[in-house]
Amino acid sequence: MKKKLNNKTLERYSRQIVLKDIGISGQKRIIDSKILIIGAGGLGCPASDYLSRAGVGCIGIADFDKVEISNIHRQSIFNTKDIGKYKVDVIKRKIKLVNPLTKIKIFKKKIEEKNIKKIIKNFDIIIDGSDNFKTKFLLNKYSIKYNKILVVGAISKFDGHVFTFNFKKKNEPCLKCFYQNNPTDEILNCEQEGILGPVAAVIGNIQANEVLKKILNIGNNLSGSILIVNLLKLSFRKAFFKKKKNCICTR
Repeated sequence: MKKKLNNKTLERYSRQIVLKDIGISGQKRIIDSKILIIGAGGLGCPASDYLSRAGVGCIGIADFDKVEISNIHRQSIFNTKDIGKYKVDVIKRKIKLVNPLTKIKIFKKKIEEKNIKKIIKNFDIIIDGSDNFKTKFLLNKYSIKYNKILVVGAISKFDGHVFTFNFKKKNEPCLKCFYQNNPTDEILNCEQEGILGPVAAVIGNIQANEVLKKILNIGNNLSGSILIVNLLKLSFRKAFFKKKKNCICTR
């Protein structure tokens, strides 16, 4: 962005512009960014909310589900009046109320091999807020192929995990390097396993924070590691892993 920010825009983002790691130049980078969020649920809601508040210029949201009453305890954008409506439609309307400067693109469809290229190609960073490993591994595969930055989140019970992969770098391990065996979706199933609402908010906001750090090129990163969060024990720790031989990220 070459043009100057007007006074209203400066005032809107003034509390983060004052941060020495951001400033006006950093805010312009945020405004110029394009972020895609896969999944408009417990992770996608807080991530989309706070990225729009930060000033991300374009947010894409992909989800084909409608709001159900069981979603509301952890999916912070929705309320009782939204039940039965498509999640992406509700999020678009509410984010425009929060920040009318953010452009919202919605994809009311399931992410599959046949459509993923078209959906992700124009975005800089991908947030994975999906609830199944098929989608997570598909995003991993195509983020590698198109040299994207991928921020993966997962939640269950009182626990959450976050990975950040920068596939612009050649030596970056990937999600398949961490999961030696094919995991089952049972551990991500909130209906079966349960989930404490604030866990979703914490992990979704950590994902948003990771995105902003990547846009601004600041802070420590999660390259080659997983952030493991347990809110019952109030513990945060990182576990490291290496690039696996014969993985898709080595080809």
